[in-house]
Amino acid sequence: MGNTPMGDDLSAPGTVTTETGTILARPTNLDPGVAIVESDGRRPDATGTKGTKGTGKAMAAMGFSQAVDNSEGGLITTFFPLIGAAFGIGEGMLGLLSAISKFARMIFGPFWAMMADKYGRKKILILVTGVWGLWTVAAGFAPNFTWLLILYAISVVGTVASEPIINGLLPDLFKQSQRGKAYGTIRAIGAGVGILLGPAIGLFARGDDPSPDAWRYAMWTMGAISILSGVLIAMWVRDPRQNTACDDMMAEAGTFKISDGVKLFKIPTIYLMAGMVVLVTSLVLLAFYPNFLVVERGLSVFETTLTMSCFSIGAVFSAFLGGRLADLFVRKYGEKGRIMLMQIYLVSFAATVAIATQLPYEGFGAAAPITFLLGLVFSIGFSGCVLPMVSNVVPTQLNATAFAMLFSLIQGGVTALMALGLGFVAEAFSSQTMFLWFVVVPYLLNALYWTLFYRVYPRDVERQQERSDQVAAGSF
Repeated sequence: MGNTPMGDDLSAPGTVTTETGTILARPTNLDPGVAIVESDGRRPDATGTKGTKGTGKAMAAMGFSQAVDNSEGGLITTFFPLIGAAFGIGEGMLGLLSAISKFARMIFGPFWAMMADKYGRKKILILVTGVWGLWTVAAGFAPNFTWLLILYAISVVGTVASEPIINGLLPDLFKQSQRGKAYGTIRAIGAGVGILLGPAIGLFARGDDPSPDAWRYAMWTMGAISILSGVLIAMWVRDPRQNTACDDMMAEAGTFKISDGVKLFKIPTIYLMAGMVVLVTSLVLLAFYPNFLVVERGLSVFETTLTMSCFSIGAVFSAFLGGRLADLFVRKYGEKGRIMLMQIYLVSFAATVAIATQLPYEGFGAAAPITFLLGLVFSIGFSGCVLPMVSNVVPTQLNATAFAMLFSLIQGGVTALMALGLGFVAEAFSSQTMFLWFVVVPYLLNALYWTLFYRVYPRDVERQQERSDQVAAGSF
């Protein structure tokens, strides 16, 4: 292709022009290869020169929908002490319920995106966010644990759909210059509603001797709220087009091409990341921590909902803090700064988990500030280090594939399997023992593992920058 400008007519072998844009063949002397999309006919405002209007009501409806779907997973873990007492089951079954939701995200995220491609994104959103709430209502009527397991499994099949579809819908509602703000606003609304929703539902279990049917009331209420979110989407959200939801689906849904996934392993930083995520077991902590607070720290279910809201508040600050700390470390130490911050984070989080789960304390007064501290540390490493590092070494066109492979497929699969087995470990020994060996110790080992990045990551950043410079110059 030589130095042909990107805007010129390209006739190089391998160039393919379709109704959705022009794809330039990669040169054979650079790895990993990258397909460069010159234009996209599906999205005329992709350059930001012509934008579609988004409305505050649409953002509120979508943010509310995400909050409801995210809260449904926490509902089962928070109310598990009452469910366990009602059906005479132990923490092994909590692990099973947690694993079901994680497997559903891996398997059914892509499925719903394909359905959105075929039938329209707004229609599918109304189905999975609104109408699907009836399954959550039905779960509240479960006569035994077997029926609860079946109905809950069906309900989470729909829960996993809203985020990837909404993430694909937003770029069509907002021009490029507004999309960062739109994504941030949606997440902020979702987080804010979620912080309030948990304690509000938890009121059903208020007191030292809550009703044994409190978990049923919570299920019915959450199902009704889910139906309400579908009504809001029907009234306030519009879909400018009826296709490409699967193409637009973000990494959380786990969509990627196998060929691109294999190609990414040519980047040393990426295959090191694949080993790293196996040792990131914080999702196991979140699955079992609410039950731990009730069983081993003496909190009521309602106090636990308040305590987990403290965690969520801390996590919101943590996300902002991580990005700013990383920028500071990069300015001072260069690209190795992110690796240094990640190691500090891993040791700090291991220490915080040890404080939260290994020290003897009881009651809400001690649990609330400790759990807030846990949330305050929780997101620093991923927001400031892991996610930017992946983006810095992977061609832009393969970013979604990289995130899907690392965090949806590998980490999601490992976490689901761990949750499936660790519930029985906690039941046989204690949650305290399980947290020590399967959260604290892996995080400390991960801090040592990250030493391997010092050699490969700065070099991978330079290589990707070279590719980006050649793309900008029209020589790639």
